[in-house]
Amino acid sequence: MTLANFRNGEKPMPDQCGLDQVIAEIVRSLRNLRFGSIEITVHDSRVVQIERKEKVRFAPVAPPRRD
Repeated sequence: MTLANFRNGEKPMPDQCGLDQVIAEIVRSLRNLRFGSIEITVHDSRVVQIERKEKVRFAPVAPPRRD
């Protein structure tokens, strides 16, 4: 890609090595995630950040019975 192409609004394609690394990190973030979310931040058509938020949920406990 030349500078002229870039000025005409064409975006550079991410290199395969970088894309493989991003995909591997997303998969790693998803492993063992039971409840939560993965947020992927993109700037100029490139992934710049992956944020993992995990929630820990507990089963409801039944109140003690009163006889």
